[in-house]
Amino acid sequence: MSSTAPGRTGPLAPAAVALAFWVTMAGTTVPTPLYPLYQHAFGFSSFMVTVIFAVYALGVVAGLLSLGRLSDQIGRRPVMLAALLLAAAAAGLFEAADSLPWLLAGRVLSGFGAALMTGSATAALLDLAPAEHRLRAQTLALGANMGGLAGGTLLAGLLAEWAGSPLRLPWTVTLALTAVALLGLLAVPETVPAEVRAANKFRLRLQPLRVPPGIRPAFVRAALAGGAGFAVTGVLTAVSGLFLATVLDLRNHALTGLVVAVAFLSIAVGQLLARVLPPVRALPLACAGLVLAAALIALALLTGTLPPLLLGACVNGLAGGTAIGTGLGVINGGVPPHQRGEAISTFFAVLFSMLSVPVIGVGVLIQATGLRTAGVTFSGVVALLAVAIAAGLVRRPRATGSVAAPLAEEA
Repeated sequence: MSSTAPGRTGPLAPAAVALAFWVTMAGTTVPTPLYPLYQHAFGFSSFMVTVIFAVYALGVVAGLLSLGRLSDQIGRRPVMLAALLLAAAAAGLFEAADSLPWLLAGRVLSGFGAALMTGSATAALLDLAPAEHRLRAQTLALGANMGGLAGGTLLAGLLAEWAGSPLRLPWTVTLALTAVALLGLLAVPETVPAEVRAANKFRLRLQPLRVPPGIRPAFVRAALAGGAGFAVTGVLTAVSGLFLATVLDLRNHALTGLVVAVAFLSIAVGQLLARVLPPVRALPLACAGLVLAAALIALALLTGTLPPLLLGACVNGLAGGTAIGTGLGVINGGVPPHQRGEAISTFFAVLFSMLSVPVIGVGVLIQATGLRTAGVTFSGVVALLAVAIAAGLVRRPRATGSVAAPLAEEA
């Protein structure tokens, strides 16, 4: 397998990598508008819907911790191919599913595939770009990632609403797109030089979660704020269909897909905003946005109306994305290059942990108190967390301004 110099492959290789990235992430959100259908078909509770969603995030965390450096060790292309094969296996399990264990297994495989693809495809796009176009490559990676998450749920919702076989056709389309992406990757050259791969010998071990002491306070605040936004997005992803059907009496799968797509696209926009906002303003604005989003979502639950839910999903995505971009900026500005991979893996492990655990908590609350009470309680907890983070910023303004200096290009 030959290596290639950055920027000498033309536009086809980056396009093929971006397509593979998009398809893998799209597959992770295809189940979102289908959960009520699976619940009816297989007879499980609302709590199990949240568990099915949460095992995906746990799969991502496990993949990040065990295989986060794999593309540095064996190359970008084989890792991206493995991620696509895992995505195809997950889609196959969902298409053939006739009981709950199939769905759980599919979600675990999907989480591993997403973990492998996120790091390897982002690195490959950066490798393929000349130095003057690195920011463009990072934007392409962000678009493929969040665009895939938004596109998967929207595509599945549209197919489930207006085409036949709602539990089969979305997965057939996903498998077809995966096959196209696999063919495209075969034309992508390896970008990790052979001598680097030889030096980075493969060793399967858990990657330690470490944050350099110099950035720890700013890192923790950005990770908690970004994690709060992720937690809200996770709950929206898991129970939007249930909310629309039971509270608003809107049994429209395309609408469920739209609500979640708005949330993910807004996260992408929020990360772009973090590039242009002054670092000392970005996280306070993100915290204010999280409080506003929580209030809007609580309003939607209490009044049984759709517009506050859509607006809340949008504001939450913008706020969470801004916090994530700020956190990546803290890492880029305050961590030596040889420690950045470890710090970024730690950052995303925190985010995905906060994506999964609160969702299960909301599932337990739904069982005990009902959807409205559980949702309003969760919104209140998110708002309190955002206020606590903002209070920490007020107490330590100098520390915030010093570490979050130049925002990361990785934002």
